[in-house]
Amino acid sequence: MAESTKRVLVLGAYGFIGAEVVRALQAEGVSVTGLGRSAEQAARVLPGVPFAAGDLRQLLQREDWGPLLQGVDAVVNCAGVLQDMAPGELEAVHHTAISALAAACAERGIKVVQVSAAGAGTKAATEFMRSKGRGDEALRASGAAAWILKPGLVIGQKAYGGTRLLRMLAAVPLVQPVALADASVQCVGMPDLAAAVAAALTGVLPPGTYDLVEDQPHTLEAVLAETRNWLGFAPARTVLRSPVWLLPPVAACADALGRLGWRSPLRSTAIAEIRSGVRGDPEPYRAAIGQGLAPLEAICQSLPAGRAQRLDARMALMMPVAVAVLSLFWLASGLVGLWQLDSAAQVLRAKGWSTNLAGSSVVFWSLADIALGLAILWRPWAERACLGMAAVSLVYLLAATVLTPEMWADPLGPLVKVLPGLLLALITHQLLQER
Repeated sequence: MAESTKRVLVLGAYGFIGAEVVRALQAEGVSVTGLGRSAEQAARVLPGVPFAAGDLRQLLQREDWGPLLQGVDAVVNCAGVLQDMAPGELEAVHHTAISALAAACAERGIKVVQVSAAGAGTKAATEFMRSKGRGDEALRASGAAAWILKPGLVIGQKAYGGTRLLRMLAAVPLVQPVALADASVQCVGMPDLAAAVAAALTGVLPPGTYDLVEDQPHTLEAVLAETRNWLGFAPARTVLRSPVWLLPPVAACADALGRLGWRSPLRSTAIAEIRSGVRGDPEPYRAAIGQGLAPLEAICQSLPAGRAQRLDARMALMMPVAVAVLSLFWLASGLVGLWQLDSAAQVLRAKGWSTNLAGSSVVFWSLADIALGLAILWRPWAERACLGMAAVSLVYLLAATVLTPEMWADPLGPLVKVLPGLLLALITHQLLQER
């Protein structure tokens, strides 16, 4: 790494792309500081890496960046959001904050490497791409030394977003479901993306805008088949092509879940981007560097895949099912308790409880069940809801063992059946760990 670029601030440092960029720069001997919203996640993903807590939604003025740029030679922006989770989020993260950053860096002579997206532009089809394009334009106009890297579909050892969806679909047994099977996709390997960032910071890559894509595009169906083969799953016996008319309701459901905090890769923006195709021009980067980027087949061959990757794909496929089952189970448990209030309270009255105390207890725990069933649907609370379900299950088992031990011998197994639910809650808690 050039002597002039020894201290680098990486935005979105613990994300899918940011974490690999941080590791690649560290391997080059660069002193890296990460920036992101959660110090806890940063410590888990990048232990030992210095970290500054910061939210691009709040860094909207040039002076906001001053304290973060002290002693920094270059900034690498790997941050981004697919779709508004709050009004104006795309504009703030992709344009306003980057415009302010660019102005601050131009004033201080700091280099900026922007990881944008293939197809980003002010006239693109989606607000995601348009906001990215506005940020790119602001960076070019700022006067800062700037590199705008526009990767296609990024393939790495780990998975997030679109690549996670590909692996989930590839994990479906026997059949291969696919929508927009003929959509055109160009990929880039994570090592090539990280190498492009390093080339920019060393001066090997001249300032400018570069699409980071392989030479030949693939259909989405072909990318799925290659992903399935890479993971080591048996070839699909048949391909199930989803009809195009099914996509809008699926996207609407995913967008609704987005309002509950779930960042589904099936949201309307993602589907619109796939429909438009993930394409770029590989020639400018080839001309600057002297060689093209690895094709999809070579990318997959360079990445080891084994039981861990197959298990991750299968568990990602099962996670939404597990959340839905737990929610329905706990909602049904609470609603049935209220519906059968007298019958449930009778069990306690038979043990000597007063009518009021028995009824109040049934109502309390029924409402607790309903609250947990709803809480798991709100993504920020989902992990804690799973732990709450496990704790309440243990309370049920302990109380029943003390008060009504004969229920363990009930032929319908009401207590025995609590154990699988308890275990599912604990497993789902782990599946909800994103990074």
